Amino acid sequence: MAKVLGKIALMGSGELSGTMVETHKRLLAGNKFSGKAFFLDTPAGFQENVDLLARRAVKYFEEQVLHSMEIASFKSVESATASDIEQVNRQLSEANFVLIGPGSPTYTVRQLKDTPVPTLLNAMITKGGCLVSASAAALTTGSHTLPVYEIYKVGQPLYWEEGLNILGHLGLDIVVIPHWNNAEGGNHDTRYCYMGERRFLALEKQLPPETTILGIDEHTACILDFSTGMAHVEGLGQITIRCGGIEQHYGRGETITLEQLVCVDESNQTVDGTTIGETASAQPQSQHEEKISFWDRLHEIENVFQKALEENDTATMTTQLLEADRFLWQAQLDLENPEFISQGRELYREMIVLAGTGFERSFQEIPGKFEILVNEIVRLREEYRREKRWAEADRLRDILQSAGVTLEDTVEGPRWRY
Repeated sequence: MAKVLGKIALMGSGELSGTMVETHKRLLAGNKFSGKAFFLDTPAGFQENVDLLARRAVKYFEEQVLHSMEIASFKSVESATASDIEQVNRQLSEANFVLIGPGSPTYTVRQLKDTPVPTLLNAMITKGGCLVSASAAALTTGSHTLPVYEIYKVGQPLYWEEGLNILGHLGLDIVVIPHWNNAEGGNHDTRYCYMGERRFLALEKQLPPETTILGIDEHTACILDFSTGMAHVEGLGQITIRCGGIEQHYGRGETITLEQLVCVDESNQTVDGTTIGETASAQPQSQHEEKISFWDRLHEIENVFQKALEENDTATMTTQLLEADRFLWQAQLDLENPEFISQGRELYREMIVLAGTGFERSFQEIPGKFEILVNEIVRLREEYRREKRWAEADRLRDILQSAGVTLEDTVEGPRWRY
């Protein structure tokens, strides 16, 4: 069997957000062979706005990631002509980077399972390319696919569908669950990709014994590098490896081996020592949270947020806002004092307002600071000119021009405009 040289990036959500811009750049830079980047539109192929979503992905890559991207369109088996199939097969044969994102996981499996697409994606990864599989598409990469819409919206009985198992063909027999820490439900549990704890535990029992579940938080990426045999976590949250009720958690910046994705400790403990029983939560409350009061924990989050706001640390600010929302939701499930919950929500809303106004203040400060910087560069250039250091003076003028500043030398002295 040929050595696999490429990568798969599994994203819990946020594949077209600012959170993942640098991740996409690093993935593109790490490709082992030349090729093109494509957005495969199949997961949303049934939606009326599928073309808009595809164009939005292309625009995001061109403007944010600074890399060209084309659309590989395969909306459905039924509507595809022979020419359409030939074109998408050719495009994927030329690809070294493919992004597949939001839509329906079960629809994706139905459209692609009997086509050459999964084989072409595996071939690209084997040669050294990168597959980014996010949100709904991430659900399809494992041995089983969760029918999210059918269960959560339609109310069908709990069940699994067969996955495309791209990971299985590369040696990783796992089930991928994005949106692991989702909190959109507000007054009801929507963790574990909208299933909630009760349904998730029942679904888990339907899987073959010893099946490993890889849970990925929202705005989080688990990057599987097959050439090095390592997995790396990026983004705002963490990944959770769960097997037989035992969990291991790895956060942003942590690196593990690919073997650790399918192996957990033999003991009935997680890595951090938290015991998990048969009906324990798949995301147990930390020991730290158990020891401190509701308000101590909330103010702890607020203090970290305030420090990040002062330092313009957007990643930490976003993480703390998500943590505050998760904590308040969990406190409500734990039957915390309703008045505390209400007051905590007020504090949470204040943090959101501060985040917005903080950015506004920063942008207001930029013009004044920019003017000071340009004036100092102009002053230094004039010193170089008086000393006849023409090369240094010209270099400073070039730097100003590259920043959009036009410099004019007049009899009254230099003038500049942006």
